[in-house]
Amino acid sequence: MNESRERSDPSHRIVSRRNFLKESSLVAGSALASAIPVVGQEQRALADPKLIDRENRLAGARDWQLTRVRLDHRNGFRSPRIEGFCSRQSVEAGDSLDLMVSTDPEEPFVIEIFRTGYYGGRGARLMKTLGPFKGRKQAMPPIGAKNLRECRWEPTTTIRIPEDWPSGVYLGRLSLVPDSVSKGAWQSYVIFIVRDERPADILFQCSDNTWQAYNRWPDNYSVYTHPKGNQGPWADVSFDRPYGKYAQIYENPQSVGSGEWLCFEFPFAYWLEKHGYDVSYCSNSDMITPERALRCKTFLSVGHDEYWDIRQYETALKLRESGVNLMFFSGNSVCWVSPFRKSSSGVEKRILFRGGPYGGEYQWAELRERLNGPFPHRGPDEGYLIGARNVEPVNGGGDWIVDQPDHWMFQDTDLKKGDRIPGLIGWEYHGDPPSDMTGLEIVAKGTALQGGDNPQQWAATIYPGPQGNFVFNASTIFWCQGLSHPPGHMLPWSHWSRPHGPDERVQQMTHNLLRRSIQ
Repeated sequence: MNESRERSDPSHRIVSRRNFLKESSLVAGSALASAIPVVGQEQRALADPKLIDRENRLAGARDWQLTRVRLDHRNGFRSPRIEGFCSRQSVEAGDSLDLMVSTDPEEPFVIEIFRTGYYGGRGARLMKTLGPFKGRKQAMPPIGAKNLRECRWEPTTTIRIPEDWPSGVYLGRLSLVPDSVSKGAWQSYVIFIVRDERPADILFQCSDNTWQAYNRWPDNYSVYTHPKGNQGPWADVSFDRPYGKYAQIYENPQSVGSGEWLCFEFPFAYWLEKHGYDVSYCSNSDMITPERALRCKTFLSVGHDEYWDIRQYETALKLRESGVNLMFFSGNSVCWVSPFRKSSSGVEKRILFRGGPYGGEYQWAELRERLNGPFPHRGPDEGYLIGARNVEPVNGGGDWIVDQPDHWMFQDTDLKKGDRIPGLIGWEYHGDPPSDMTGLEIVAKGTALQGGDNPQQWAATIYPGPQGNFVFNASTIFWCQGLSHPPGHMLPWSHWSRPHGPDERVQQMTHNLLRRSIQ
């Protein structure tokens, strides 16, 4: 990285550990001077802390999952019989959203829109049924520069989000009508997030940048499948295409069209809504500015949250210094700088790529560049934000092992030093916490193994923020697996290891952390 680029683009400088701590203090000062009040007088009038509780008292749907999925071939990813995508990652009530759908052959279909949540244990509520529509085969996009596959499909329909639709993660189930020529009534999903601006206790950030980075639609076009290799900056990916079947650690046909939501995030949302927490939802792309999150008490990163635009990082710093609690119930988080850019039609935040590693001068980042050549960007050392770092190897499995049982987060769990939550570490995690962070505590630690071999040390951490707030890092993608097992969810497994499902100790720890953060 040359000096001229560093001077012209300061947000992408290589930052040493010592300088990063100094820069964090500067960020803190500017944040406190310019931050929007977390809950101002006008905003307080918009608060509705019982909204999610009321929503979940409504009747859930008995039939919202995919039951008839057909891929283009046995080991394929796409569902060309019926597939689609949405024109934006997230929308507010009152916004319009285009839904693009393709059917091959051209057959009639309907779209059922569901909001995912608890709903008495059913997991989703039917919000609206659209159609039937006449099916249309839409054009396969050409292979663009950097292997980009960007669909330019015509909208099948446009929906204006009703004012009474609460924030949440919404699935549109696309179903061929049963009496169509195929006789198969094949199905897939589209997915979008409804966000709001109301003050809420908890802001749940969906990890949809990572969903898209791993999306192989139509067959082998993810960030990881460029002919030059799977770890370089060579491939661009677009949100203007369907999500194929989940393509990484396990077979999950239920996931077609839904990104990684049902795999690694929905169990957390289901559990939150079951217990009536005041939660609102957003996309990674909504976090490039801090205004939305500053109206909440607690920010959650959930699941596999690997890809962050540098502006998300800057937002997270401002949140921490402004008194918002940060909780990373996730693994492999804040790993790659992934700049957004406009689509070919000029829509913001619709294309991203792996721009370079976070890590500053940390050895992991240096290793990545030695192995893969120079990247155009380098982010700061994520350890000084999340409390631990991405390490090499970053994937494997193991038990989550208690190290500081007297910490308040373990209250009422009956956990003792050395007690284990079986299989909760995986399939990626964090390690090597910064040794020079004041107040940082390692609350759990242990060894992860790749397929029973290749050991690496992981660490779960917590440290104080500047205004009585705190930052927690669970150090595992699998944390939500210990909270609930809702309809539409399949337990994952990887690296000869697997989580065991809901565990009352994980549930109690999560209650302790959340209740402390929103009091």
